[in-house]
Amino acid sequence: MYLGLLEPLGDQFVTPTPTSHPPTPELLQGTLDMLILKAVSVGPMHGYGILLRIQHFSGAALEIQQGSLYPAVYRLEHQGLLASEWGTSDNNRKAKFYSLTPAGRRRFKESRESWTRLVQAIGSVLDATPADLPA
Repeated sequence: MYLGLLEPLGDQFVTPTPTSHPPTPELLQGTLDMLILKAVSVGPMHGYGILLRIQHFSGAALEIQQGSLYPAVYRLEHQGLLASEWGTSDNNRKAKFYSLTPAGRRRFKESRESWTRLVQAIGSVLDATPADLPA
C-alpha cells in the first residue's frame, strides 16, 4: 500500500511513486544532484521537465518533489554546473531551460564513476557467502 510518505535524501525528500514495486529505499546524500545532472545531460530542459525525465528514466520508481528539485537546481546553477536560458515550454509558457556546463559534465562523470564503485562494493558485500570469509 502506498502511503505517500517522504523518504530522506540528504536534506531533501523523495516520494516513492505508487507502483507494484516496494517503496523506494533511502537514497544517499548527493544522489538528487547526480540525477538532475543526468536528466539535463541528454538535452536542455526546464525544471518540471527535469522532474519528469527522472521519473521516466527510473521507470516511475522515483518521484522527485518540486520542493526538493528547485533548490537543488538553483544550487547546481550557482555552483556553475548548470547554465540557464529563458525559452518557451511545450505548453507555450515562458520557462527557464537548464543545460550542463563543462564543469557540470565533469561533475556528472565523477559522480557516476563514484556511484558505480559504491554500487559494486555494496553488491560485493550482498553477494558474499561463507566461502568468501578468510580462512
